[in-house]
Amino acid sequence: MDRKAFFRTTAILGGATLLPVNNSFSQNLLETGMDKLIDKDGNFALQPLPYNENFLEPNMDQETLHLHYTFHHGDAVKAANKDLQMVKKLLDENNIETVDYWTKKLSYHLSSHILHTIFWTNLTNKKSEPSGELLKQVEKDFGSYDKLKLLISKTAKGVDGNGWGILGYHPSMQKLTILQCENHEKLTQWGVIPILVIDVWEHSYYLKFRNRRAEFVDNLFSIINWDNVAERFNIAQRFK
Repeated sequence: MDRKAFFRTTAILGGATLLPVNNSFSQNLLETGMDKLIDKDGNFALQPLPYNENFLEPNMDQETLHLHYTFHHGDAVKAANKDLQMVKKLLDENNIETVDYWTKKLSYHLSSHILHTIFWTNLTNKKSEPSGELLKQVEKDFGSYDKLKLLISKTAKGVDGNGWGILGYHPSMQKLTILQCENHEKLTQWGVIPILVIDVWEHSYYLKFRNRRAEFVDNLFSIINWDNVAERFNIAQRFK
């Protein structure tokens, strides 16, 4: 595949939904629009939240959620559209001298869009814990839910600068794995499908928790939607 074909293919893949539609959970997300990365015109789009902005109170305050979703996630979506337009423009002009700058920007902004989209659906307003097949996999790969919680908490809290703690499933190895992601795209593992993401950029917690990232991460486990994580895990298992 030549360079131009690669970028065009990437643009097509970028329009895919995060979950297939032959599933009740993913169908519901498609109906509300949350889990689709693009609009009807094929542009990256900030889709509606699956709940009201005060839904996660008091664990996540409404003001933080509004600013985070509207501006941080929203601005990433706008930037990803600009990045892709610039890549296409340079290709149309047969000018690839500066295209690497825009592909790097696209990697950053589109990764932000994807991770934020997962993040919002990973949250609910009541406490839950892993169960069923997800719990079995957790116990197989980490020993227990408590050990998984300890590991992902430590990983998220320890991100240098801004980034994410991520629980993902690797279909090729049929194992769960923990990632520490700097920014939105660094320190990733090829082939891993994120099923739970913990946003530790300062804008996620600073209004309520100030500089107390560790407290924010610990508190977040009160509102993780493990049913959502389980559904994503079930879907990820199909990619073998």
